[in-house]
Amino acid sequence: MQNPLVSILTPFKNVELYIEDCIDSIQRQTYSNWELVIVDDNSTDSSYEIIQKYASIDKRIKLLKNDQSGIITALRKAFKHSIGELITRMDSDDIMTDNKLSVMVNQLLEHGKKHIATGFVKYFSETGISDGYAKYEAWLNQLTKDGSNYSEIYKECVIASPCWMIHRDDLIACGAFNPNRYPEDYDLTFRFYEFGYTCIPNDQLLHLWRDYSTRTSRTHEHYAQNYFLDIKLHYFLKLDHNPSRPLTVWGAGFKGKTIAKSLVEKNVKFHWICDNKNKIGKSIYGVELQPFEDLNDIPNPQTIVTVANELEQEKIRTYFSSLKMEAVKDYFFFC
Repeated sequence: MQNPLVSILTPFKNVELYIEDCIDSIQRQTYSNWELVIVDDNSTDSSYEIIQKYASIDKRIKLLKNDQSGIITALRKAFKHSIGELITRMDSDDIMTDNKLSVMVNQLLEHGKKHIATGFVKYFSETGISDGYAKYEAWLNQLTKDGSNYSEIYKECVIASPCWMIHRDDLIACGAFNPNRYPEDYDLTFRFYEFGYTCIPNDQLLHLWRDYSTRTSRTHEHYAQNYFLDIKLHYFLKLDHNPSRPLTVWGAGFKGKTIAKSLVEKNVKFHWICDNKNKIGKSIYGVELQPFEDLNDIPNPQTIVTVANELEQEKIRTYFSSLKMEAVKDYFFFC
């Protein structure tokens, strides 16, 4: 497989302002053996007509319509009609660097199956990038640099949805786009983690990630905070929770309460600790909040941390270190 076909899967909806930049960047790739399987998810603007013109000239572009509605069903249709040995996803409002496909293909050819090719991403926007997105970009790229993405998988999505490539057989093995679970990119990342696929370290900028106010990840309910907490807890209980060890939740803010309520509903017993003196001793959802120092008296616990403040997180890490506890084994940051 010296020159494998790469299938680029791209759902789109109402991106008439950006789709030309996206397709132009794909056509500029130094690696030319690709197909773009691009699926219209019920657009109401001129996106479809714009892409139709590209497809009439470049036969590597397959333009389809989603029979249903939503990114997941659009991705399923794109994957069903793809034939590439290697699979990648692209957002219809973003831009590839000219060498993106080449770098990722070479990564996978070198490392083989059960590996994921990744790369650095960079946000861009006509109105400037918020501090939150800038921090996320820096955090994500640092993980990608040394391939340690899974080490903080419960904090946020640790593989950028439009910046990965994988062998077709590996994507099928871990369920491809079959689960109806949003956010779909985070769910897929957890399945990469579940199946033990290795993230290949890379420090090259490969993807330009466009940010704007009507972007789907900003506006759709499927990307709201509660969906992220649900998916984190789902995979934690499935993959990393040891039922023989006491479970502890640290924090009683919005995220802590959301996690605690879900655990109660699932009949999962847990201790609930915090460092807020006004909450210690109170009972919420039938569970009494304890001072965090009580963690030292709980034998061999696993702890979900829901404290968002970065300075407090550093103090918590130091505290866990003093107790000889390890990240993604004994404690898990959910924010």
